[in-house]
Amino acid sequence: MNVLYMLLPLALLLATAAVLTFVWAVRRGQFDDLETPAIRMLFDDEE
Repeated sequence: MNVLYMLLPLALLLATAAVLTFVWAVRRGQFDDLETPAIRMLFDDEE
């Protein structure tokens, strides 16, 4: 039972860090264009 007093705050801390990291990535524009990077590799390089 004592381990719950340590694991519950740790889990909440990790979940908060994950949410904050996701919000940071969305605000920085990491998810703006999901199509182009997958298609870009199909084009030939110009010389």
